[in-house]
Amino acid sequence: MSNVQLEEKVQDFTLPATNGKEVSLSDFLGKKVVIYFYPKDMTPGCTKESCEFRDFNGEYSRLNTEIIGISPDDLESHNQFIAEHELPFLLLSDVDRKICEQFGVWKLKEKNGNQFYGVERSTFLIDEQGTLVKEWRTVQVDGHVEDVLTTIRQL
Repeated sequence: MSNVQLEEKVQDFTLPATNGKEVSLSDFLGKKVVIYFYPKDMTPGCTKESCEFRDFNGEYSRLNTEIIGISPDDLESHNQFIAEHELPFLLLSDVDRKICEQFGVWKLKEKNGNQFYGVERSTFLIDEQGTLVKEWRTVQVDGHVEDVLTTIRQL
């Protein structure tokens, strides 16, 4: 169940980040924020998505937009992921999955007949005042990063 709604202010949250600090959503007021939730560091789809955000990071920056990745992985895993793929943005660690649940991305999934809980790949665009203006759920990686960028340009 998602506690975030389009056209409503997103409840502030704080998580440990790869810069060694606790980072809050409210730290980014005055900028647009793209939060992308992904299942796991170092997996093929998550690596491709993160590297595409990396490759377009300059474009996002020019549009006054910060990119933040969130997964249940710990900071050690996130830091390895950043180092291996030269990611220029923060990754936040949601090991207790509270923020994943706040955004409604912690879901029952199925693979090879086995059911398990995991992160449903999803992206959220929050405006300069902290309001959710767009969401992409059950994201397919191909073309997604450019789609988000196009949406920001149209705002």
